[in-house]
Amino acid sequence: MAEASTQQAGSNTGKIWLKSYPPGVPAEIGPLPYRSIGEFFDHAVAQYSWRPAFTCMGKSLSFAALNTHSAAISAWLQSLGLKKGDRVAVMLPNILPNPVIVYGILRAGLTVVNVNPLYTPRELEHQLVDAGAKAIFVLENFAHTVEQVLARTVVKHVVVASMGDMLGVKGAVVNLVVRRVKKLVPAWSLPGHLSFRTALARGAKLTLTKPHTAPSDVAFLQYTGGTTGVSKGATLTHSNLLSNMAQMELWLETAFRRKPRPENLTFMCALPLYHIFALTVNSLMGLSTGGNNILIPNPRDIPAFVKELGKYRPNIFPGLNTLFNALMNNAEFKKLDFSSLVLTFGGGMAVQRPVAERWMAMTGCPIHEGYGLSETSPVATANRLDTGDFTGTIGMPLPSTEVEIRDEQGNTLPIGEIGEICIRGPQVMAGYWQRPDETDKAISPDGFFRTGDIGFMNADGLTKIVDRKKDMILVSGFNVFPNEIEEVAATHPGILECAAIGVADPHSGEAVKLFVVRKDPDLTEEDVKRHCAANLTNYKRPRHVEFRNELPKSNVGKILRKDLRG
Repeated sequence: MAEASTQQAGSNTGKIWLKSYPPGVPAEIGPLPYRSIGEFFDHAVAQYSWRPAFTCMGKSLSFAALNTHSAAISAWLQSLGLKKGDRVAVMLPNILPNPVIVYGILRAGLTVVNVNPLYTPRELEHQLVDAGAKAIFVLENFAHTVEQVLARTVVKHVVVASMGDMLGVKGAVVNLVVRRVKKLVPAWSLPGHLSFRTALARGAKLTLTKPHTAPSDVAFLQYTGGTTGVSKGATLTHSNLLSNMAQMELWLETAFRRKPRPENLTFMCALPLYHIFALTVNSLMGLSTGGNNILIPNPRDIPAFVKELGKYRPNIFPGLNTLFNALMNNAEFKKLDFSSLVLTFGGGMAVQRPVAERWMAMTGCPIHEGYGLSETSPVATANRLDTGDFTGTIGMPLPSTEVEIRDEQGNTLPIGEIGEICIRGPQVMAGYWQRPDETDKAISPDGFFRTGDIGFMNADGLTKIVDRKKDMILVSGFNVFPNEIEEVAATHPGILECAAIGVADPHSGEAVKLFVVRKDPDLTEEDVKRHCAANLTNYKRPRHVEFRNELPKSNVGKILRKDLRG
């Protein structure tokens, strides 16, 4: 088989992070062994056919079954007359039909458009119209949203799934509870739609015609707010995703130097599969390693989530700072046996040192922080997995990846100076879908993606994020970074969660305002200010403290500062 080429990330000159690499990890990933995700998928399901690939609500789907069912979805999609490169939207939570559909779309030579099921009609319409999606798979709980916008899109085929699909006999009970007891399915009407089970049954009678998919063909449109304005589709090619998988494979192997690799890996998949973090780190890496992904449809239900953790005892647990924090404040979580946990991988937002230290004390497993964006497929940097150190940084660039810190004019800054984090590598997107102007703003002529994150690189090649450009607070001409304020505040034992923003101030231009969720009900504004004053210079201290019962979060658990700014 001819090997697909992969973009090389320049010369090794000046790559100071290479001296900090784990022993034996190469600077480059080399040629990719597969031309497409479909080709990789065929190899994985043949190699691990007898193993479970995904498990949800007690029901497992083997690699062999995933192969059979996704082929049926592929064949059905092809029977509709959809052509290579056509876009198909997927609006599903973490349930078994999700990977069946996603890999079915990819194997048919089509492009997946991942959609957040909690989108409003306005957000959904924008994404479907922008992507030009011709079909959509949606969970019945959100079918009413599709109903409101369908007529203003080019979508011609609608498939509706239910929470009970692929759960066997138990599925009928699950659907009864969801529909009748919890009443989670608002009334909807989508004339001409098919049920997921019908599409699967029809496809099972058809034969998949394998498409000729090139490494440069588009696999996913991952919509992101990016660094500016309206949601844009990050165009991720098969090569982008396969490259990031190859980079992660090299990095992951080093984790088993610290703790032996189990015969069969179990991944905890609490982050939604429509999010780029879970898509690559859970779904693709699970297939690559022959692992079983435990799908959690609703990780916000912490008590139910903790029961699943106790039942399956995962080896690899990707998550966000807010999720780790919420789990550690659950009494039953503290009673779990964590001896099987090999790797806790933190991303999506900054991992705060107090959270990392508590997690280590409670589980015996360090949180290893990584960094990336939808535009980088997503992982661009990570800390070493073969040590137990929490560095407070996002780590070093993965193989074949370069990171530079640049100023506003695009000049590379010296070690230790703060500027914009810029990334080049084979996992960087091809561009924004049908947005050449935005692509030109985001990707420099020499191929570096401008992340919009502000940080610096230290002498060991580790990068520290200081904050987002747009979240920076300007107090009397001084730059104040909310992450720093939040990390200091979070060390107070009476604070559960917090978020800092800038508010207008007649004297200093802006002042710091801190929103706090109490752990100690007796915590006062003075307590918070006194704690911050002991750890922060005067201009960084919160001038305003507001207590809230909860903080606004995205569906993956990121705290939304923009919502606090109103």
